[in-house]
Amino acid sequence: MPLVLISGFPSAGKTTRALQLKEYFEAKIAGAAADARVSRLKVHLINDQTLGVPRTVYHTAKAEKDARAEEYSAVKRVLSRHDIVIADGLNYIKGFRYQLYCEAKALQTPSCVLHIGTPADRCRENNKKLLADRDSDGGYDEEDFENLIFRYEEPNGMTRWDSPLFIVVEEDETPPCDQIWEAMVGSDGKMKVVKPNLATVLKPATEQNYLYELDKTTSDIVAQIMVYQKDHAGEGGGEIAVQDVEKAIELPVTPMTLPQLQRIRRQFITMNRQHSFSKARIKEVFVDYLNAEFLR
Repeated sequence: MPLVLISGFPSAGKTTRALQLKEYFEAKIAGAAADARVSRLKVHLINDQTLGVPRTVYHTAKAEKDARAEEYSAVKRVLSRHDIVIADGLNYIKGFRYQLYCEAKALQTPSCVLHIGTPADRCRENNKKLLADRDSDGGYDEEDFENLIFRYEEPNGMTRWDSPLFIVVEEDETPPCDQIWEAMVGSDGKMKVVKPNLATVLKPATEQNYLYELDKTTSDIVAQIMVYQKDHAGEGGGEIAVQDVEKAIELPVTPMTLPQLQRIRRQFITMNRQHSFSKARIKEVFVDYLNAEFLR
C-alpha cells in the first residue's frame, strides 16, 4: 500500500509528525472493520531509531551512505500493496526520494511526500536543546547539523517523485492526515493503483532488428553526450535536445565520463533486451532513463 516519505531539516520535528500520522492511520484502520480492503492494512514506521542508527553516522560520507542504504532496504522489505510505510528520515536528497518513489511505483502503489516546513533557525534552536538534554536521544553535532542544512534539497511538488506534496508548519497541531489518507488510500472502496513506468513494463520483443536498433540508438545518444561535453568543457550541466524526443537530456553538474555512460547504457540494454517497447520509443525511454540515473 502507500509509501509516505517524511522530509525536513534535522531537528524539525519529523518524528513527532510521523507518530501523529501513524496514530491516525491505525485509528482509521481500526474503525473500518467492515471494509476488508482497509481493515487488513498494516502500518510500519521506519526511522533511525527503529533501525538503531545513531546520529553520528552523518559525520562521514560513507557512514551516511550506509545508513541511507539501510533505510532503503528496510522500506523495500515491508513495502507492499497491503502495508502503509511511513519513512521518517532526513530524506533530504532528491535522488534518494526518487529511488523510493520508483520502488513504490514498481509495486503499483501510491506514494507521497510530507515536508516538515520548520525554519532553519527554529531547527537550530531545537537541536541545541536536544544536545543539552541528557534524557533525550540527543541532537546532531553542530558541524553535522549545519552541513545537513546546507545540503538539503527541498521537495518540489512539480516533480513526479515529490508529488503529491503535503506541507506541515510548526503552528499546525497535526499533519493534513485526512488529505494524505484520501490521496493514498481513498474512500471510494477501490484500491488505488499506480501505472508502472513504460520502461519497466515487460512486453515481448516482436519487431525485427529490435536489438540492433536498441544498441545503435543508445550508442548514438551516448556519443551525442560526449560531443556536447567536449564542446562545452568546464561548463558543467546543460541540456541536450535529441531528435524526435520531446524531453531534453539534463546533464549533471559533474561531467559524465565515457565509462560511466557506457555502464548506464549497458544496464538499460540488459533491462530491455528480452522484454521491450516499440523501436520508435527507444530514444524517448532511454532519455528518461538517463535523466533518472543522473539524479542519483
